[in-house]
Amino acid sequence: MSSLIKAYQKLLHTYPLLIQSGQTGVLMGLGDVIAQKFIEGKSFENHDMRRTFTFFGIGTCFVGPGLVTWYKTLSVVVKGSGKSVAFKKVAVDQTFFPPTLIGFLLVSLGLAEGKNFQQIKGDFSKNYTDILITNYKIWPFVQIANFYFTPLHYQSLVVQTVAVGWNTYLSWKTQSKKHEYHT
Repeated sequence: MSSLIKAYQKLLHTYPLLIQSGQTGVLMGLGDVIAQKFIEGKSFENHDMRRTFTFFGIGTCFVGPGLVTWYKTLSVVVKGSGKSVAFKKVAVDQTFFPPTLIGFLLVSLGLAEGKNFQQIKGDFSKNYTDILITNYKIWPFVQIANFYFTPLHYQSLVVQTVAVGWNTYLSWKTQSKKHEYHT
Protein backbone atom coordinates (compact mmCIF):
# COMPACT_ATOMS: atom_id res chain seq x y z
CA MET A 1 0.00 0.00 0.00
CA SER A 2 2.87 2.31 0.83
CA SER A 3 4.33 1.94 -2.67
CA LEU A 4 0.93 2.77 -4.18
CA ILE A 5 0.73 5.98 -2.14
CA LYS A 6 4.29 6.91 -3.13
CA ALA A 7 3.49 6.30 -6.81
CA TYR A 8 0.36 8.46 -6.50
CA GLN A 9 2.33 11.25 -4.81
CA LYS A 10 4.99 11.13 -7.53
CA LEU A 11 2.37 11.26 -10.30
CA LEU A 12 0.53 14.05 -8.49
CA HIS A 13 3.74 16.06 -8.23
CA THR A 14 4.73 15.39 -11.86
CA TYR A 15 1.28 15.74 -13.49
CA PRO A 16 -0.91 17.66 -11.02
CA LEU A 17 -3.55 18.84 -13.49
CA LEU A 18 -3.87 15.49 -15.24
CA ILE A 19 -4.04 13.42 -12.03
CA GLN A 20 -6.44 15.75 -10.22
CA SER A 21 -8.67 16.06 -13.28
CA GLY A 22 -8.77 12.30 -13.74
CA GLN A 23 -9.57 11.63 -10.09
CA THR A 24 -12.34 14.24 -10.23
CA GLY A 25 -13.87 12.54 -13.27
CA VAL A 26 -13.70 9.10 -11.68
CA LEU A 27 -15.28 10.31 -8.45
CA MET A 28 -18.04 12.25 -10.26
CA GLY A 29 -18.80 9.14 -12.30
CA LEU A 30 -18.83 7.08 -9.11
CA GLY A 31 -21.36 9.48 -7.59
CA ASP A 32 -23.65 8.90 -10.56
CA VAL A 33 -23.25 5.12 -10.28
CA ILE A 34 -24.19 5.29 -6.59
CA ALA A 35 -27.20 7.49 -7.37
CA GLN A 36 -28.46 5.13 -10.05
CA LYS A 37 -27.87 1.93 -8.09
CA PHE A 38 -28.70 2.84 -4.51
CA ILE A 39 -31.04 5.83 -4.71
CA GLU A 40 -32.89 5.12 -7.94
CA GLY A 41 -32.67 1.35 -7.51
CA LYS A 42 -31.59 0.62 -11.07
CA SER A 43 -30.29 -2.81 -11.90
CA PHE A 44 -26.98 -3.24 -13.70
CA GLU A 45 -28.89 -3.97 -16.91
CA ASN A 46 -30.82 -0.68 -16.66
CA HIS A 47 -27.83 1.47 -15.69
CA ASP A 48 -27.57 4.60 -17.87
CA MET A 49 -23.89 4.43 -18.90
CA ARG A 50 -24.20 7.57 -21.02
CA ARG A 51 -25.22 9.52 -17.92
CA THR A 52 -22.26 8.10 -15.95
CA PHE A 53 -19.85 8.95 -18.77
CA THR A 54 -21.34 12.45 -18.92
CA PHE A 55 -20.58 12.96 -15.23
CA PHE A 56 -17.11 11.44 -15.74
CA GLY A 57 -16.44 13.67 -18.75
CA ILE A 58 -17.62 16.88 -17.10
CA GLY A 59 -15.51 16.03 -14.05
CA THR A 60 -12.40 15.20 -16.05
CA CYS A 61 -12.59 17.98 -18.63
CA PHE A 62 -14.08 20.86 -16.66
CA VAL A 63 -14.60 20.41 -12.91
CA GLY A 64 -11.17 18.88 -12.23
CA PRO A 65 -9.19 21.52 -14.12
CA GLY A 66 -11.47 24.18 -12.63
CA LEU A 67 -10.77 22.98 -9.09
CA VAL A 68 -7.02 22.85 -9.63
CA THR A 69 -6.98 26.34 -11.12
CA TRP A 70 -9.35 27.69 -8.46
CA TYR A 71 -7.32 26.37 -5.53
CA LYS A 72 -4.08 27.74 -7.00
CA THR A 73 -5.74 31.12 -7.55
CA LEU A 74 -7.24 31.10 -4.07
CA SER A 75 -3.82 30.38 -2.54
CA VAL A 76 -2.42 33.44 -4.35
CA VAL A 77 -5.36 35.74 -3.56
CA VAL A 78 -5.63 34.72 0.11
CA LYS A 79 -2.07 34.17 1.31
CA GLY A 80 -0.85 32.70 4.54
CA SER A 81 -1.93 29.94 6.87
CA GLY A 82 -3.85 29.51 10.05
CA LYS A 83 -7.47 29.61 11.08
CA SER A 84 -8.20 33.17 9.94
CA VAL A 85 -6.78 32.45 6.48
CA ALA A 86 -8.84 29.25 6.24
CA PHE A 87 -12.00 31.23 7.07
CA LYS A 88 -11.10 33.92 4.51
CA LYS A 89 -10.54 31.26 1.85
CA VAL A 90 -13.91 29.67 2.67
CA ALA A 91 -15.62 33.06 2.39
CA VAL A 92 -14.07 33.75 -1.02
CA ASP A 93 -14.56 30.15 -2.17
CA GLN A 94 -18.23 29.92 -1.20
CA THR A 95 -19.01 33.36 -2.61
CA PHE A 96 -17.70 32.65 -6.09
CA PHE A 97 -17.04 28.97 -6.84
CA PRO A 98 -20.29 27.13 -6.00
CA PRO A 99 -22.68 29.58 -7.68
CA THR A 100 -20.60 29.43 -10.84
CA LEU A 101 -19.90 25.69 -10.79
CA ILE A 102 -23.53 24.73 -10.10
CA GLY A 103 -24.74 26.92 -12.96
CA PHE A 104 -22.11 25.49 -15.29
CA LEU A 105 -22.97 21.94 -14.25
CA LEU A 106 -26.70 22.38 -14.85
CA VAL A 107 -26.13 23.89 -18.29
CA SER A 108 -23.51 21.26 -19.21
CA LEU A 109 -25.74 18.37 -18.19
CA GLY A 110 -28.63 19.85 -20.18
CA LEU A 111 -26.47 20.27 -23.27
CA ALA A 112 -25.07 16.74 -22.91
CA GLU A 113 -28.64 15.41 -22.77
CA GLY A 114 -29.50 17.30 -25.98
CA LYS A 115 -31.93 19.69 -24.33
CA ASN A 116 -32.90 22.98 -25.91
CA PHE A 117 -32.50 26.39 -24.26
CA GLN A 118 -36.01 26.40 -22.78
CA GLN A 119 -35.58 22.94 -21.24
CA ILE A 120 -32.20 23.90 -19.76
CA LYS A 121 -33.68 27.13 -18.44
CA GLY A 122 -36.53 25.16 -16.82
CA ASP A 123 -34.13 22.66 -15.21
CA PHE A 124 -31.98 25.56 -14.03
CA SER A 125 -34.98 27.30 -12.45
CA LYS A 126 -36.12 24.06 -10.81
CA ASN A 127 -32.77 22.96 -9.37
CA TYR A 128 -30.29 25.83 -9.01
CA THR A 129 -31.50 27.37 -5.75
CA ASP A 130 -32.07 24.01 -4.01
CA ILE A 131 -28.61 22.78 -4.97
CA LEU A 132 -26.95 26.05 -3.91
CA ILE A 133 -28.69 26.04 -0.52
CA THR A 134 -27.71 22.40 0.03
CA ASN A 135 -24.15 23.35 -0.91
CA TYR A 136 -24.08 25.96 1.84
CA LYS A 137 -25.22 23.37 4.40
CA ILE A 138 -22.26 21.10 3.63
CA TRP A 139 -19.29 22.67 1.91
CA PRO A 140 -18.28 25.57 4.19
CA PHE A 141 -17.55 23.05 6.96
CA VAL A 142 -15.63 20.74 4.64
CA GLN A 143 -13.65 23.64 3.20
CA ILE A 144 -12.65 25.06 6.59
CA ALA A 145 -10.97 21.76 7.41
CA ASN A 146 -9.61 21.40 3.88
CA PHE A 147 -8.01 24.85 3.78
CA TYR A 148 -6.68 24.61 7.33
CA PHE A 149 -5.25 21.08 7.35
CA THR A 150 -4.66 20.03 3.74
CA PRO A 151 -1.66 20.98 1.56
CA LEU A 152 -2.66 22.68 -1.71
CA HIS A 153 -1.83 19.72 -3.97
CA TYR A 154 -4.19 17.45 -1.98
CA GLN A 155 -7.11 19.88 -1.61
CA SER A 156 -8.81 18.72 -4.81
CA LEU A 157 -8.55 15.08 -3.69
CA VAL A 158 -10.06 15.87 -0.29
CA VAL A 159 -12.91 17.77 -1.90
CA GLN A 160 -13.60 15.09 -4.48
CA THR A 161 -13.48 12.32 -1.90
CA VAL A 162 -16.12 14.09 0.17
CA ALA A 163 -17.86 14.95 -3.07
CA VAL A 164 -18.67 11.31 -3.86
CA GLY A 165 -21.73 11.88 -1.67
CA TRP A 166 -22.24 15.34 -3.14
CA ASN A 167 -21.98 13.99 -6.69
CA THR A 168 -24.50 11.30 -5.80
CA TYR A 169 -26.88 14.03 -4.67
CA LEU A 170 -26.22 16.13 -7.80
CA SER A 171 -26.81 13.16 -10.07
CA TRP A 172 -30.05 12.29 -8.34
CA LYS A 173 -31.21 15.92 -8.11
CA THR A 174 -30.53 16.74 -11.74
CA GLN A 175 -32.13 13.52 -12.94
CA SER A 176 -35.03 13.35 -10.43
CA LYS A 177 -37.68 14.54 -12.88
CA LYS A 178 -37.11 11.29 -14.78
CA HIS A 179 -38.01 9.27 -11.71
CA GLU A 180 -40.66 9.20 -9.05
CA TYR A 181 -38.32 10.79 -6.51
CA HIS A 182 -38.95 14.32 -5.33
CA THR A 183 -37.29 16.62 -2.82
